[in-house]
Amino acid sequence: MPREEKKRIDTQAAESSRSGLNSAFSNLNLGPLPAGPATPTVQDAKENPGTVWKLGRVVLRKETAHRGGKTVIVVHDFASHLPASVIEAMAKKLRHQCGTGGTVRGRTIEIQGEQAGKIRAVLEKEGFQVAGVA
Repeated sequence: MPREEKKRIDTQAAESSRSGLNSAFSNLNLGPLPAGPATPTVQDAKENPGTVWKLGRVVLRKETAHRGGKTVIVVHDFASHLPASVIEAMAKKLRHQCGTGGTVRGRTIEIQGEQAGKIRAVLEKEGFQVAGVA
């Protein structure tokens, strides 16, 4: 019994002259479509840098271990999409606002002294949601 040949449909049909679509879509009535959402540009990011990153949530923790009894406030759990440069800039701002020393270790910031209130205020002003150390 001979096998019946299947009818082939050309998927690479030549484009029609109307609207640059292939023949399967050339008869669609596109009409006046609304404009899509505006994509942010580099210029927008320069003018309003706060909208570039969703800063997310951070957690404050008070530590004294392995520091000779001295207290540090550790800011950790930064969003994974934030680059290290943003975290380092935030650490510099925190050190300046608190008037103390501090460091960045990995993706955490350590600020010397018991200054959780100041740190919380600065982080919230920058747009972070702050949890931990009441």
